[in-house]
Amino acid sequence: MDIPLADTPPLIALPLILHLPLGFASGVALAGAVFAALGLLQGLFGLAFLARFLRRARHERERAHTPAGPAISVLKPLHGDEPLLEEALTSFFTQDYPAFQIVFGVQDANDPAIAVVERLRARFPACDASLVIDATQHGMNRKVSNLINMMARARHEVLVVADSDIHAARDYLRSVQATLALPGTGMVTTLYTGLPADRSLAARLGASQINHTFIPGVLIGRALGREDGLGATMALTRATLARLGGFAALADHIADDAVLAAKVRDLGLTVRLAPTIPATTVAEHGLRDLCRRELRWARVNRSLAPLSYAASVVQYPLAFALVTLALAPGAAWAWGWLAFCWLLRAATARGIDRALALVPRAPMVLLALRDLLSVVAVVMSFAGDKVYWRGEVVVVEPPPSLSPKM
Repeated sequence: MDIPLADTPPLIALPLILHLPLGFASGVALAGAVFAALGLLQGLFGLAFLARFLRRARHERERAHTPAGPAISVLKPLHGDEPLLEEALTSFFTQDYPAFQIVFGVQDANDPAIAVVERLRARFPACDASLVIDATQHGMNRKVSNLINMMARARHEVLVVADSDIHAARDYLRSVQATLALPGTGMVTTLYTGLPADRSLAARLGASQINHTFIPGVLIGRALGREDGLGATMALTRATLARLGGFAALADHIADDAVLAAKVRDLGLTVRLAPTIPATTVAEHGLRDLCRRELRWARVNRSLAPLSYAASVVQYPLAFALVTLALAPGAAWAWGWLAFCWLLRAATARGIDRALALVPRAPMVLLALRDLLSVVAVVMSFAGDKVYWRGEVVVVEPPPSLSPKM
């Protein structure tokens, strides 16, 4: 039975996690300690891989500063006046790249994002920017429908699809294009950090998930051979897109980034990470909205690779350390283990912040709550297949081209 999302409290699954027969308590407590240790090791490996990525990125970005490159069409699908939208879009108007256009797209003539685009076009009249307003729906995925409608205005061979909430460095397009030009490359994507739109608890927790779990997790996955597409940036040539069937081939998939990357790999081409890390706005102001967004991510990821996604729960060491303590509350070692896990988890998080030059926004005391919420999202991802997405309830189904998978 699918649990209605609107009636699901954020921590409804915690009693299910902790409610175990007493006879198994000591064994499960030990297992929890082992899982916590594995999570700590994964965090340390993630930090090491991040340091390696940043070293390589510095060298690659230096090589990317060539005087010329092919013209680029940047496609920006919009939906509403999101927090920090004008700041994010401004970062694309000010790109240090010789020739590019920006194509914005909305599906509603009354969309408040239109006013933001018009203000920016007035501020940067020299920038080649156009706006497409087209309500035509081509499939279940509204973002992809928007892209299909926008393609008539895209004039250049290189296409960069960038989410509306991305804050990019001035050399973002140079870095993406230089990576796309590497032999055998079919698609370029980027890591991204989380930028809280305000100082609310939800925004800081959301940013912590992106910065301290998502980024190291992606880099560990790539070290193991994965080549995931990350939807914040998807760059490819028009010729490659045509070989894949165009954006129409993605119109009925909610996980358009994963499907696009899979189709690129099926052509024998590589999905590469560009040596630039933009920021994405974390706009959720309340925990309810944050839980809905993270449950959507969780159910999409579960639909793509259920077994490996279930195994990913090990990356949240404080949740397992708390389970250990709950099952062995009188054991001094359980308290000491929790303290050790918390200190090492905090040190790893701070190491990531320093490596990425981020201002620490999530107090370390929130790390345990962050891990618990993440574990709940993993558990709840298997309790249904409905998600809230852009104001609608959508059923998440595994893409036929990607299932079944581990």
